[in-house]
Amino acid sequence: MSVIRSKLKEVMENHDPKLSIRKLAKDVNYHFDSVRRMYKDEMVQYPRDLLLKLCLYFNVQPGQLIGIEEDEDRNCALDELIDHQEDDNEKENDKGANL
Repeated sequence: MSVIRSKLKEVMENHDPKLSIRKLAKDVNYHFDSVRRMYKDEMVQYPRDLLLKLCLYFNVQPGQLIGIEEDEDRNCALDELIDHQEDDNEKENDKGANL
């Protein structure tokens, strides 16, 4: 399954390996916690004003800050869930056939 991921960590490291999240938040005049969540890829929604400030700060396009990636962990969990559901369905069908 595809998911949107933040690439802020990589952009920051390429721009200045010593740049801290706190300094970046101060430089772009944005809430530290929001910048931290984006850096750690914990953000559920990406505020447009934050994306704009980061794009201007790093001189990048939004696609360089976020991107679509395959989520291998979710794929494995989804496959296991589907297999488990199929096993349960087969057991139910077997019970029905034995009646």
